[in-house]
Amino acid sequence: MQSYTIGQAARLLGVSPDTARRWADAGRVATHRDEGGRRLVDGRDLAAFSVELAKSGSEEDVSYTSVRNAFPGIVTAVKLGDVAAQVEIQAGPHRLVSLLTREAVEELGLEVGVEATARVKSTNVHIDRA
Repeated sequence: MQSYTIGQAARLLGVSPDTARRWADAGRVATHRDEGGRRLVDGRDLAAFSVELAKSGSEEDVSYTSVRNAFPGIVTAVKLGDVAAQVEIQAGPHRLVSLLTREAVEELGLEVGVEATARVKSTNVHIDRA
C-alpha cells in the first residue's frame, strides 16, 4: 500500500502542511513513522479522510483552481466490471468519476489510496497515474 508524507497528503487535500500536521496531531488522520522518522499517512486512510473532509467542508477558506484542467488527487473507489471500470478521485473538495476500460485501470495500477490526476477535456475525464 502506498503511503504519503504529511506534505504530500496536504497537497492532495488542498491544505497547508501545517494544517495536515494539526489534523494528524489531533488524531483526525492516522499516521505512522518510517525508518527515517518521517510521518506517513497510509493511502487508504488518506482516501477515507479526503472523502470525509469533502463532505464536511474544510476548516480553512482555501481557494481551488483547475490549472489546465488537471485535478491531482487520490483514488477513493474502483469498481471493476468484466470490460469496463469506474474510478473515483477526490481532488480537494472535488469528486471526479471516470469510466474507462478495466485494462487501463490494471495497467495504471489504480486502486484505493493511489495518487492520480484526473484530466478533464469537454465531457471526458482521463486518469493519469502519478
